[in-house]
Amino acid sequence: MNRTPRSGSNDRYGRSGGGSGSGRGGYGGGGGRGRGGAPSGNRRKPMTAAPVAEFALPVSTTPSLPAVAAFAELDMPKQLLAALTRNGVTEPFPIQAATLPNALVGRDVLGRGRTGSGKTLAFGLAMLARIAGRRAESKAPLALVLVPTRELAQQVTDALMPYATSVQLRMTTVVGGMSLGRQASSLRNGAEVVVATPGRLKDLIDRGDARLDAVGITVLDEADQMADMGFMPQVTALLDQVQPDGQRMLFSATLDRNVDRLVKRFLSDPVVHSVDPSQGAVTTMEHHVLHVSEADKHTAATHIAAREGRVIMFMDTKHAVDRLTRQMLQSGVRAAALHGGKSQPQRTRTLEQFKSGHVTALIATNVAARGIHVDGLDLVVNIDPPTDHKDYLHRGGRTARAGESGSVVTLVTPNQRREMARLMMIAGIEAETIQVRSGDEELTRVTGAQVPSGVPVVISSPASESPRRGGAGGGRGRGRRPGQGGGSGTGRRPSAAASGATSGRSGGSTGAPAQRRRTAVA
Repeated sequence: MNRTPRSGSNDRYGRSGGGSGSGRGGYGGGGGRGRGGAPSGNRRKPMTAAPVAEFALPVSTTPSLPAVAAFAELDMPKQLLAALTRNGVTEPFPIQAATLPNALVGRDVLGRGRTGSGKTLAFGLAMLARIAGRRAESKAPLALVLVPTRELAQQVTDALMPYATSVQLRMTTVVGGMSLGRQASSLRNGAEVVVATPGRLKDLIDRGDARLDAVGITVLDEADQMADMGFMPQVTALLDQVQPDGQRMLFSATLDRNVDRLVKRFLSDPVVHSVDPSQGAVTTMEHHVLHVSEADKHTAATHIAAREGRVIMFMDTKHAVDRLTRQMLQSGVRAAALHGGKSQPQRTRTLEQFKSGHVTALIATNVAARGIHVDGLDLVVNIDPPTDHKDYLHRGGRTARAGESGSVVTLVTPNQRREMARLMMIAGIEAETIQVRSGDEELTRVTGAQVPSGVPVVISSPASESPRRGGAGGGRGRGRRPGQGGGSGTGRRPSAAASGATSGRSGGSTGAPAQRRRTAVA
């Protein structure tokens, strides 16, 4: 149903439901775009010639509360404030300082901010504070966070779990690729907060394992990607099932027409905060376009992957990712593959290996472009250039987070130059552009590239996984022997976020590493 107009009351608990670079820019037009090296049958879609216009941000008719300078100024349970201190989070990011005072009193929120701007705590702290002290009935959560990918669901859960635990709230995560039965059981046992991908949540509702009529707070994170991935019908169907007078918070890196429809239909007089325009580069991020030959591209990429430190590298297809990962392993690079053909436990373990440094080069499709956060990652490489400016921004968002510095490097072959120039213009980014070859000093200067050892590397495979019961969504992906496809993990158990486990017990849960130090980062 469409939103029912709400009263202007800002009483925190008064609602039904209680919580209810620098360098040379510009480079010219090489010929028409080719396939960029994509395997036969996986032709890259052409990029649109003009950017998708963003809609005008709505103007709030109700004055918003002023921003705060410290978390202590907020009306939050002392347990949450103590948890922030324990995690070394002492100073709010701009999006948190601006939106939390209003979200805590139940206002709808529309936030635009790049990845790493701190939006997870911006909505998470308000959500947890508003339902603290309440208990959910079986199958009936009180708050819902919708996200587009399994990885983002896991990141959000990991980031919020220590704070939920501090106020004795139970969280559960429901995503495809994991046991449907275990996720249903966690909902039957009761969970105040559910972090979900739309498809899996719909499955659980259809089975009678969940209902949304008690949800008084709904968050849409990365709303633009949910629209891009075709989730809009599922998202609107789910929003129609939550409390019509509940609180909605929508966060997105870009605001195009699809997101506009969600805003107009489901948000009522929202507080609007934009951290920065979706176009344009993060000031701590450098952008480099490296012109390479088609024949030398993979060799150059392998030299970059052999650098000191970690790197995420993006390619178009699962087949290309697996093939290059095998080549890198044979060359002596500690590489691993991450794509939608891997099972969720494999993907989780691969990320654990990458975060620990056991794997130093993560070769991925766009499955990793959102929802993956690794502390201290200073380089992202587009081996295959993205076809959309939003994909470029989100791939690059894996680095230069929370004020850290980082570089985004894109390898461009001659027949990709014209379209890459157009993409950078649309994204509002000026990049340093140079011609390089593998072994060049310039390649080393920009990326730290070095010749790999040539000694083949074997990355340990995950421990054998027992058959999943209860029906799991998503393909499992074929198992690999050690050394094939980069190995997927260490054999450790997947996190609570991936398995759908709930938490309400006291005691420390692992938080998001990015929330250490003084900052609060999504």
